[in-house]
Amino acid sequence: MDVLRLSDIAHGRSGDKGNHANIAVIAYTAAGFAWLRQHLTAEVVQSYFHSLHPSRVVRYEAANLLALNFVLYDVLAGGASRSLRVDSQGKALALALLRMSLPPLDNVASMLRPTRGD
Repeated sequence: MDVLRLSDIAHGRSGDKGNHANIAVIAYTAAGFAWLRQHLTAEVVQSYFHSLHPSRVVRYEAANLLALNFVLYDVLAGGASRSLRVDSQGKALALALLRMSLPPLDNVASMLRPTRGD
C-alpha cells in the first residue's frame, strides 16, 4: 500500500444544516474505530479544513456504530440557499476528509475493510 488514507480504514457521509456541515466517519472494524477515537480529534479535523475557516468543530461518538460525527460550524458560506459555492450543502466534505493521509500503522490489517470470505 503506497499511501495509507483515512478511506482505507473508514467510510463516511456528510451533509448540512444551514451554514454548518456534519461529517460522519465510520470505521470498518473495531480496531479502526479505536484508532479513530484516539487520533481523529475535533482539532485534527478543524486543522484539516482550515481553508474553510470553521468557527469551531465538535466531535460526537457513536460507538455502537463504530462512528464519529463532526459538526463543522460556519463552513458553508451561508448554506445551500445563500452560498455560491459549488458544494453549498457540504456533500463532498466526507470525501475530502477520507483523502487524509495517515501515518504508517502497525496493525493496519486489522483496520482494513473486510473482504468477502473474511
